[in-house]
Amino acid sequence: MATEANEIPRLLKFYRETVSPALQKEFTLANPMQIPRLQKVVVNIGIGRASANQKLIEGAVEELSKITGQKPVVTRAKKSIATFKLRENSAIGVMVTLRASRMWEFTDRLINLSLPRVRDFKGVSNRAFDGRGNYTLGLKEQIIFPEIDYDKIDEIKGMNVTFVTSAPTDDQGRALLRELGMPFRK
Repeated sequence: MATEANEIPRLLKFYRETVSPALQKEFTLANPMQIPRLQKVVVNIGIGRASANQKLIEGAVEELSKITGQKPVVTRAKKSIATFKLRENSAIGVMVTLRASRMWEFTDRLINLSLPRVRDFKGVSNRAFDGRGNYTLGLKEQIIFPEIDYDKIDEIKGMNVTFVTSAPTDDQGRALLRELGMPFRK
């Protein structure tokens, strides 16, 4: 985490000096505002069993705040579904939206520290784009992050990390993440 307010995150500096000119040249963009950039990162943990055990939500809030450095929001069910034993307005997950320096620092830690810690890691799928240049990455366990103490977790939880970009196409979004260092499968 940045210690001072005026300190520029390492990945943002890399984006400005290396990635941005490379993308402008690759896609022959005349206007610098057309260069794809990262707008926000959304981290979401869905806990379906939280209606039975409220401690799962509290644990997820604590873990997600350690991972992201920001207090998460508890997400609630919009309507009741009897087959899932789900009541309207009951807590079903937590999420956090990262922007600015926290977004760049989280992305840097995810790419360079956490993803290499995944067991039998061969790269992330390059097909999880939504058609508008945004990418969603599913992680099966939160223990790949160095901030999480393995002995203090009550349950292994998965999470979704969504990278929202300004890229108009999947190809430009893929090129942006590839240049930032995202380890896509061959």
